[in-house]
Amino acid sequence: MLEVLQQTSQVSCVASAVSSVAHEAAQFAADAFWPPRCAVCDAVGAVLCDSCRQNLPYIDQWKACPRCGAPWGAIQCSECNSFSLREAGLTTFPLDGCVSAVLFDAATARIVTVCKDSGERRLAHDMAFTIACAIPSDWVEGATITFVPSTRAARLRRGFDHAEELASHVACFLGVPLAKTITLEHARDQRGLSRTERLENMRMTMQPCASSVSGRYIIVDDVHTTGATLYAAADILCRKGASAVYGATFARVY
Repeated sequence: MLEVLQQTSQVSCVASAVSSVAHEAAQFAADAFWPPRCAVCDAVGAVLCDSCRQNLPYIDQWKACPRCGAPWGAIQCSECNSFSLREAGLTTFPLDGCVSAVLFDAATARIVTVCKDSGERRLAHDMAFTIACAIPSDWVEGATITFVPSTRAARLRRGFDHAEELASHVACFLGVPLAKTITLEHARDQRGLSRTERLENMRMTMQPCASSVSGRYIIVDDVHTTGATLYAAADILCRKGASAVYGATFARVY
């Protein structure tokens, strides 16, 4: 089964590379007539200018919770204590570790929105780089990058799967394989749902791609809001045989 997953990952990487080259060629031609603008400040020249990149609200990982990644939770975390877990319908924290690169504010929200809903796919490269830099080195060895795919409606609306695009770039930066391990069946859009509703939505619609998995996995996503997507995916991977499951996102709502 592992060999099948590895072969699937290799085919996916080749297909992704071909698609990426074609997209970049088309984008290069378009840039000659419509130069790129910064997603945050609208300055001409790049999809994310150096100034805005440097001023993003990066999370100090030394101050963040080592378990759930909440900013300023290193000493006493309000996000993954027993009361918070009970409120979310959990008895234990489902991940072996979780990290986010930046806080979710007006600037990072703009980056996510422009990437996902305005089709500026080049931002996924910048987002993935910040994620890769935030991932602890001891998570990486022997790990496989994975993701929770977008719903069919979201893929049709956007023309691509932003989660897969982001995860693919992170895998390339870290030099580890990428594998699709989870599918979504008839999932509702998460926007507007409460934390409990998000968890239930993910639990009811996520399905594993294979009957079993092995090794450690890092689930990549764009925004950690309630953790519902990461938690449900981690639960599935652990039940199917993963030895460790971590979560890594670009932004963290806090």
